[in-house]
Order: sequence, then structure tokens, then C-alpha cells
Amino acid sequence: MCGRFALTATPEELMELFGLLESDDFPVRFNIAPTQPIIVVVAADRAGPGSNLPERKALLVRWGFTPGWVKDPRDFPLLINARAETAIEKASFRAAMRHRRVLVPASGFYEWHRPAKGSGEASQAYWIRPRKGGIVAFAGLMETWSSADGSEVDTAAVLTTSANPAIAPIHDRMPVVIQPEDFARWLDCKTQEPRDVLDLMVPASEDYFEAIPVSDKVNKVANAGADIQEAVIPQLVPKAPVKDDKNGDKPDDGQMSLF
Repeated sequence: MCGRFALTATPEELMELFGLLESDDFPVRFNIAPTQPIIVVVAADRAGPGSNLPERKALLVRWGFTPGWVKDPRDFPLLINARAETAIEKASFRAAMRHRRVLVPASGFYEWHRPAKGSGEASQAYWIRPRKGGIVAFAGLMETWSSADGSEVDTAAVLTTSANPAIAPIHDRMPVVIQPEDFARWLDCKTQEPRDVLDLMVPASEDYFEAIPVSDKVNKVANAGADIQEAVIPQLVPKAPVKDDKNGDKPDDGQMSLF
């Protein structure tokens, strides 16, 4: 899954990569959490044939997808992710997959390795970023929810897929990454049906991301400084006692093993 991410790019960098009409002065954010505003990139209506205006624009939306048919969001689960394998079929995402595909700019995302209960291992947070740096574009879905009084809320979810071999030891899911050469096809909901973009909803190449162990500061939304991305030594966990058939259980030797 993708439950936290960061975006530290400048408006100029976003405009250049995504070909935006404009980009507001969106603040640097190191710990973006569900229900908070996020930037999404959508296809823009062209002025007409031959227009040289940019084809895309940026919007601020709420991270937490709400289907249009929901009567009261308070009675509906918060959908921050959508599984790429089933989004076409799911009632919650079917319409958005056909009509409202978006890109979610990010500098990287956070993931937690949470071992099985009773394993003796400690949980470890990771900052996962493009190995070559720069901005990554997650595949996303957008929906505008309208209340009975006519007010509207733009909402979005990040599409996830099975993790590649590099990320799988940390977590079994990862965000779908859309490469710049595929931006136009992903955002083109007029001629590209969901089945036409299935080939884009696959894990990123094994060498695309690097995972950096970080502290558990990222767990708290209030921690929003650059220090949450500082590398740490992965937490140490005690070795299990070694059993000796002759002398019974040997006491632990006091050494620690790396997670």
C-alpha cells in the first residue's frame, strides 16, 4: 500500500515535467498523510486544434477517494489506495478508471516492514525514493463527491500493484509508477479505455527505487520536517535462544542481530 509520501519539488520542476498550464506555490511537504490535500495532474481541455497551450493542469484534492454515489462519507471507509488488479471491476473505482485517471506527483513514499507477530523482529520504516532522484508520478484516480446541499469535494486515491523484487522484502504492495513517456496515454480518458492502459499498471523496474531505513518519526503526522528522511541503522532485534540438545537451552550470548 501507500500510506504516506512526500513532495519536495518546486512549482517550476512540476511545470516542466508534467507540462502544466501553471502550478501554485505548493509548500514542500515531507510527510503527506491521508485526508490531507495533495496535488494531482489531470488532462486539460485544449483551446482548439492547433493550440499550443499545455495539455495538463494541477489540482488540489483530498487524499481519500469517495465515490459519487456515497450518501455520507462518514459512513464510508477511507480509500487512499486502489488495487490496480481489480480497480476496473470494483464499483468504487470503475467510473474513475474510465473517466478520471490522474497522476500524483511525489518525491518518494514511506513504507513499513511489519514482521509477523511473535517473530521477535522489530517494525522498520523506510523512505523509498527514485534511485536517480527527481519526481515520480504515481497512477491515481479522482472523483468529485457532491453533498445534498450542492457542495463538492475533489478526492483521489493512489493505485498500487504487487511489489517488485527490491521492495517485496519490505512490503508486498507498491504504488503504480507512470513514466513520462506514458503520461499522455494514462491521462487520455477519451480514447484510451481502461483495458488499453492495463500494461502501465505494473511494478516499477527492480532498480528504479532505493529504500532507506528511517526512524519512526514518520508515524506521527505532526513530524513534518526533513529530518524524518534521515537514514538510521535498522533496528536491532534479539536473537532467539539457541537450543542445545545436551545441555538444554543455552543462554543468549548478548549479541544482537540486524533486522
